[in-house]
Amino acid sequence: VADSGKFDFAIDRGGTFTDVFARLPDGRERVLKLLSRDPQNYKDAPTEGIRRVLEEETGQVFPREQPVDTSLIGWIRMGTTVATNALLEREGERTALLVTQGFKDLLHIGTQARPKLFDLEVAVPEVLYEEVIEVDERVVLRQDGCQLPRKDPKRTVTGSTGDSLEVWRELDLERVEKDLRGVLSRGITSLAVLLLHSYTWSDHEKAVGALARRLGFTQVSLSSEVMPMVRAVPRGYTVCADAYLTPKIHQYLKGFTSGFKGGLKDVNVLFMQSDGGLTPMEQFCGSRAILSGPAGGVVGYAITSYSQTEKKPVIGFDMGGTSTDVSRYAGQYEHVFEATTAGVTLQAPQLDINTVAAGGGSRLFFRSGMFVVGPESAGAHPGPACYRKGGPLTVTDANLALGRLLPSFFPKIFGPGENEPLSLEETMKHFHHLTQEINLFFTSGMSVEEVAMGFIRVANEAMCRPIRALTQAKGHDTSQHVLACFGGAGGQHACAIARALGMKTVFIHKYSGVLSAYGMALADVVEEVQEPCSLQYEQHSFTELNRRVEQLSKRCRDTLCARGFIRSITTEVFLHLRYEGTDCALMVTSAGYPSDAQSCQAGDFRSAFTKRYLKEFGFTIPDRPIMVDDIRVRGCGKSGIKSVHKTKIAHGQAKPVTVTKCYFEEGHLDTSVYLWEELPCGRSIPGPAIIIDKNSTILVEPSCEAHLTEGGDVCLSVSSDRHCALGTELNTVQLSIFSHRFMSIAEQMGRVLQRTSISTNIKERLDFSCAVFGPDGGLVSNAPHIPVHLGAMQETVQYQVRNLKEGDVILSNHPCAGGSHLPDLTVITPVFRKGVSSPVFFVASRGHHADIGGITPGSMPPLSTSLQQEGAVFTSFKLVTGGIFQEEAVTEALMAPAQYPDCSGTRNLHDNLSDLRAQVAANQRGSQLVGELIDSYGLTVVQAYMGYIQSNAELAVRDMLRDFARRRQHQTGSLEVESEDFMDDGTPIRLRVQINEEEGSAVFDFTGTGTEVWGNCNAPRAITLSALIYCLRCMVGQDIPLNQGCLTPIKVIIPPGSILQPSQNAAVVGGNVLTSQRVVDVIFRAFEVCAASQGCMNNISFGSEKKGYYETVAGGAGAGPGWNGRSGVQSHMTNTRITDPEILEKRYPVVLEQFSLRPGSGGAGRYCGGDGVKRKLMFRSKVVLSVLTERRSTRPYGLHGGEDGAAGLNLLHRADGRILNLGAKTSVSIQPGDMFCLYTPGGGGYGKEDDANRRPQTKRRRLNETFPERGSVFDYRMAQEGV
Repeated sequence: VADSGKFDFAIDRGGTFTDVFARLPDGRERVLKLLSRDPQNYKDAPTEGIRRVLEEETGQVFPREQPVDTSLIGWIRMGTTVATNALLEREGERTALLVTQGFKDLLHIGTQARPKLFDLEVAVPEVLYEEVIEVDERVVLRQDGCQLPRKDPKRTVTGSTGDSLEVWRELDLERVEKDLRGVLSRGITSLAVLLLHSYTWSDHEKAVGALARRLGFTQVSLSSEVMPMVRAVPRGYTVCADAYLTPKIHQYLKGFTSGFKGGLKDVNVLFMQSDGGLTPMEQFCGSRAILSGPAGGVVGYAITSYSQTEKKPVIGFDMGGTSTDVSRYAGQYEHVFEATTAGVTLQAPQLDINTVAAGGGSRLFFRSGMFVVGPESAGAHPGPACYRKGGPLTVTDANLALGRLLPSFFPKIFGPGENEPLSLEETMKHFHHLTQEINLFFTSGMSVEEVAMGFIRVANEAMCRPIRALTQAKGHDTSQHVLACFGGAGGQHACAIARALGMKTVFIHKYSGVLSAYGMALADVVEEVQEPCSLQYEQHSFTELNRRVEQLSKRCRDTLCARGFIRSITTEVFLHLRYEGTDCALMVTSAGYPSDAQSCQAGDFRSAFTKRYLKEFGFTIPDRPIMVDDIRVRGCGKSGIKSVHKTKIAHGQAKPVTVTKCYFEEGHLDTSVYLWEELPCGRSIPGPAIIIDKNSTILVEPSCEAHLTEGGDVCLSVSSDRHCALGTELNTVQLSIFSHRFMSIAEQMGRVLQRTSISTNIKERLDFSCAVFGPDGGLVSNAPHIPVHLGAMQETVQYQVRNLKEGDVILSNHPCAGGSHLPDLTVITPVFRKGVSSPVFFVASRGHHADIGGITPGSMPPLSTSLQQEGAVFTSFKLVTGGIFQEEAVTEALMAPAQYPDCSGTRNLHDNLSDLRAQVAANQRGSQLVGELIDSYGLTVVQAYMGYIQSNAELAVRDMLRDFARRRQHQTGSLEVESEDFMDDGTPIRLRVQINEEEGSAVFDFTGTGTEVWGNCNAPRAITLSALIYCLRCMVGQDIPLNQGCLTPIKVIIPPGSILQPSQNAAVVGGNVLTSQRVVDVIFRAFEVCAASQGCMNNISFGSEKKGYYETVAGGAGAGPGWNGRSGVQSHMTNTRITDPEILEKRYPVVLEQFSLRPGSGGAGRYCGGDGVKRKLMFRSKVVLSVLTERRSTRPYGLHGGEDGAAGLNLLHRADGRILNLGAKTSVSIQPGDMFCLYTPGGGGYGKEDDANRRPQTKRRRLNETFPERGSVFDYRMAQEGV
């Protein structure tokens, strides 16, 4: 891109503002900001920006109503939020989905996990298509061990991965044509096609695509073309997004080009894609456009603030109005290949940009003694209180109240007439109210400034958490980064955030206000190609690998040549690699690992992979083969302008334009105000100071200093954190911050456990939780929130409190010692301090081990009748003594079940030992972090705040009980509620609750519950407590710390010898997964919260001695006051994700014949219960199938006149034509060709049906209000809660 002697433009069209960066013919640069929507004045913001620059710079007139003359324009580069907004507002093109028969609801069910664990109304974004056509066709992967009786010779084909497939049902094109004509007749012209296994063999998809185009569909997206990667669900979401959004983009481009003479034919127009590369306008498509705007910002800070010589990694911090984007750059762009935006999971290369719901417009709340910031936002209308449009208090208002924003330097565009300045009076009026409320609550005397400052500190802590997670998740030290700050609101928080994270430097580019646009000018044109693969990475597959890499590289080079690049093309090869038998695939580049005799031509990928695996996960698996899942080539045509250094000449001192009063920790301080453009280069400005330019305000805090670089950028040096001496008396702001810190410790323990464990259950299904406990063993914080683990670990720790010395680590799983079921092994480590004789804290981690012996593989036997049949038992076992891991003793204990009849010791000792070591390492990290917290604040302070956080949770529960008592007293005059429900064998679970309104306390009395059963549905006491904490949190209805405090106002009475407190050798495996759900049903029925959900986890497992598989399956959720139950979703005590159909068929001897909703199974009512699902598995070889289910004879109750949901059903279709009802719990030997059909229960209805003809109108909210977060940190948390 030589100087064209013309005008070049880079433009970012954001949601609120459009930023324009222009390079003029004489080499000067200009920037401009205008409103993205201003229909009174112009049609399209980017066109208007170009017109203004041309008019002002040339002196010629370019009339608004005429197309712009393009003879002076060299190139235009754009990023746009058109696609993102269409996705958020659900305003894409009307689309139909064409899918393999039996899977019409596959994308509705998705992963089957619910997005918000404690929301009883399960809000999941609606699917993007309007209609579904099922296609009669089926291809199945060939399997070597397949023993299906061969009736007819099937056509065998070879996929692009090299896998063999069998065509079981040929495509019926005549029927497809009839269905497609019907869709067209209803006005739908956009089509998404998803056929199973098309990622490797796409002939059927291509045939359907050709037919659809011939019939006149204007947009046809094929999943095999949009993203040929294995996993039908994310590929399906991606192809739907493509079909739904691409027409919207084309519509926008048509409108944009029509604003120019000749429709921009002779101008080079490029668009920014989600992966940080530019692509020609006609190639720009929906699935790659979601991060078009933010990607420009990442390229901008990566190129301007990463130094090739120092190589210090950079954190990008882009704080806007509603949210903040956080990302990382260390010499290479960090991509993810699957991420969720607005509830839609897309499989496409995209920069790893993490969005948190905290921005300038985030609202401020005070709830039960806690300062809370966000996630709700004031939006652009009405905006913050200071905008004079009746808006609420926000972070922006807090900055204004502290004197950090100066109204006199803001344009007068506020108020109803958009002609007034920012209003300090409005802000202060709101803050006075809030301060009164806080002072009444605490009978304290906080000033308005202290309150505003408190909220700023809580907001900062909320933004630090994702930055910590993003860096530490991959094994990097947060403090070793530079903070690159851009976007409108970031400059006011940069010093504080850098200081809290231990960073020394903040870099703010001179174009930080328009960095996304500037990044587009610096970016390169990128062409990516990718295809799936099934090769092992080893010597004899290198020839094939080299051939395919060369083929893809050539495709990239040819495409870029055709776009006019000749010399400046580079290609980079990536292989998507994983160890065989694991799911943790890493997209690896061989940069820095040149090829040798033992590697393929593109580089030494084995070394690159093992090095990165070690860094991220803490170990490697030396003797395990490495598999190649995908080959990807990224071609780059160098086309970015160089970021030019304009040296500023230093002249004299920096002169403040005024001095103002700002509020800091130290109180009000005189603060000098400087204009950025008047600053001399090379001089330092000590804090406190404010630097203002037309697009941003930078706050230089006391004991930090700013200086201007030669390029005119601002560099801030940040002093280390000054810990003000905190006393033990309650400081409400610190309460919120400590709450974040304790959670953060549990989260970081979880990261270590996930990185260092080896089994699928812990590493990939994330079935674990970590927690911090006080000296009495009371829970302080735990993460993630797996409902069955909530509060249950507390009993385990309290059982062990007395017998621990320094250097000891205890292992326990016995139900009498607070265990839930045997495979959940809990490892407990005491934290000691010098000079204190007993432990000052405890940390613990609980993980689900895939096998610990017993009568069946997987240690989840459906027919166990004693504890010994369920596996190895530990009560207070010393796993580590005096710092030594007791490998011999623990091995002996894990093999011990073999002494009982029909039982075996653990079938997977190696994984057990590795995972136990990982649990010890996680505790070690937790202990170290607790130690650091105590070093910073002192033991008495940390323990005092631990107590305050527990009483904060207690307070929230007491408020909820008082509130319920008042309503109940008013309605019925009684403060006692009761309910009962039954297990399938007739065992009753009874509950009476007596509430004391004055104290806000309650007695939960389970007297009358049935006796311990012969079978395994007995639930240890810890399970009932977990169910109770889960229900209380759902009923409180807002975020509270989930800790011991929740149960302080509650007295629980459970009769000994009952199913809820069985004797010590009772079998309990079903209690954890089934009875826990019934306890929840009984509690919600007593409080009349909502109708029953399916009330079962549908535990299905099958396997042979060699390989086993376990899943829990979704059903219907119960309806409630004002909402219909969601269909096909996990409920209450479980939230496990389901294995993708393509992965299931690839790895196990089954064919999934059907996975869809079960219409009519939800209870009718004014609000209807959700439907259960149908799932049909056909087996290809001999296995043993085990089912452990409930609600097969009792039905999920309806409430207030709503009808009950349908009961579930387990059928077995034998290959010889017999059909058998398996009942609720059984183990059965399966022959090849047998099919298991699972029908899961529906949810109950709510309210009488007479008003049902008026189906409730659910109010449509902008999806980013309900689902604002995104990025790898968020996806990890979702995965954790999906266990």
